[in-house]
Amino acid sequence: MYITLLTKPKKRKNKFEPGDFKTAVRRSSAGLGLFAVDEIPKGACIIEYIGRTITPAEEYTINSKYLFEIHSRRTIDGKPRMNRAGYINHSCRPNAEPEIRKGRVFIMAKRKILQGEEILYDYGKEYWKEYIKPHGCRCRKCKEKKG
Repeated sequence: MYITLLTKPKKRKNKFEPGDFKTAVRRSSAGLGLFAVDEIPKGACIIEYIGRTITPAEEYTINSKYLFEIHSRRTIDGKPRMNRAGYINHSCRPNAEPEIRKGRVFIMAKRKILQGEEILYDYGKEYWKEYIKPHGCRCRKCKEKKG
């Protein structure tokens, strides 16, 4: 006789608390990317986008592509070495999305993310026009359109 023990996942206090999902930084089509080591369920909080809060004046002088605007008076500079979420690449067909809650940025799973799959979100129109469009989008959706 075999007995199967089922363990329930640890309950989070709220939906904006990152889960205990293992991730790995690896090569992707856009350079380095963040990949799911564990399967991540739809709606789960994957990770928080963290970094130094910069002043509005610094936004125009800082040499960083990792700026995440919370609102007109608060922007986070999330350079990738200190911010694992900074390795998440852009996609026009994302599997995750950022949600701003109480001045913090959380990356949430839009759908189930499979083990080994790259975590991706849409960087938004302004970033796309300034940084992605001039060089061509390298996301899977855009590559499929071309080929």
